[in-house]
Amino acid sequence: MNGVEAEVQGTVEPGWEGVRDAFVRNFAERGEQGASVAVYRDGRPVVDLWGGVRDVGGTEPWQRDSAHLIRSATKGVAAAVPLLLHQRGQLDLDAPVGTYWPEYKAAGKERTRVRQLLAHRAGVPVLDTPVPFEDPEAGPRAVAAQTPVWEPGTDHGYHPHTYGWLIGELVRRVTGRSLGRWLAEQITGPRGIDLWIGLPDAEQHRAGTVTRVEPPAVGNGLRLRPKRAVAEAYAAPGSLTRRAFASLAPTDENTPAYRAAELPATNGMAGARALAKFYASLIGPVDGHRPLFVPATVALARTEESAGPDRTLVVNTRFGPGYMLHGPASPLLGPSSFGHPGRGGPLGFADPDSSIAFGYTTNGLQKGVTADPRAQALVRAVRAAHAATG
Repeated sequence: MNGVEAEVQGTVEPGWEGVRDAFVRNFAERGEQGASVAVYRDGRPVVDLWGGVRDVGGTEPWQRDSAHLIRSATKGVAAAVPLLLHQRGQLDLDAPVGTYWPEYKAAGKERTRVRQLLAHRAGVPVLDTPVPFEDPEAGPRAVAAQTPVWEPGTDHGYHPHTYGWLIGELVRRVTGRSLGRWLAEQITGPRGIDLWIGLPDAEQHRAGTVTRVEPPAVGNGLRLRPKRAVAEAYAAPGSLTRRAFASLAPTDENTPAYRAAELPATNGMAGARALAKFYASLIGPVDGHRPLFVPATVALARTEESAGPDRTLVVNTRFGPGYMLHGPASPLLGPSSFGHPGRGGPLGFADPDSSIAFGYTTNGLQKGVTADPRAQALVRAVRAAHAATG
């Protein structure tokens, strides 16, 4: 893929120009086609940039209000809902899931704790039979009946799709509302954050398409390749990895019907500004609103619940209750950071120690799950700008 000279629009505050430089280089050197990046510090936007085209290979410019699929970066957004319910005394993280969802007690899961669902320790990253997104009851019904791959709580492995049905149904049982609706009514709507799990018909015009693209060749003409064990895990039809990512029946992610569905693991729609504002709103005041998380909940979000070899991703991962934590597999800003990447590129996180929140979205989904080179280039630039500006 040849580099492109994209027209980059938006603003950066003095001292943050390096983030703009890294964003421009992503187009020239790292195969970017269309993207946005935003950074909040102390509740204020210091970077708000977008550029390229809304659709890979297209000509229509990425607009200020464009929204794109953020894939598994959705998980970090969705995780705020059960943590807020816990903060409000409506959900006990140490209670058995069956306390709220009796059907979940089936097939040896009666002792599974809510905390274990959030930290990818539930043992149900796969479904015996993939389910379609069109039936909102199929996923929760299937995961409730599923026999665990390992004894819940004894190990961890990323739940690519089942995570959404697990916490989505849990939220519905506790609140009587879907997770996407609760998010819109309690968080994003009142705070003016243009982020959705279940894109409304009135907002479909914002949506650009996403496309899988090959990363550009590095200097020696070769392409960066994953470790052999990782590549084999994704390639082997019977592997846990392959089965986990296939729990949702094959579908076109660019259809209005898919965007309108509520899949709290995978189909959030947002631009970088909204993603960064969301995380900024978790840890500090924004636009006159109080932080969503009290200090105890911020501490909870960054508390390690799972660490080490991940049975699904075949790399070492770290998870708090609902969030991926800073580590070699998914570098964020620093040790206090919590957030979530999306397969192929998107990334959102908060870093309480620096009062920084970050969002990145793209329409060109490259290979990789936890550490996209374009997102990482931007994170390094943010780290440098923060150090330079104090």
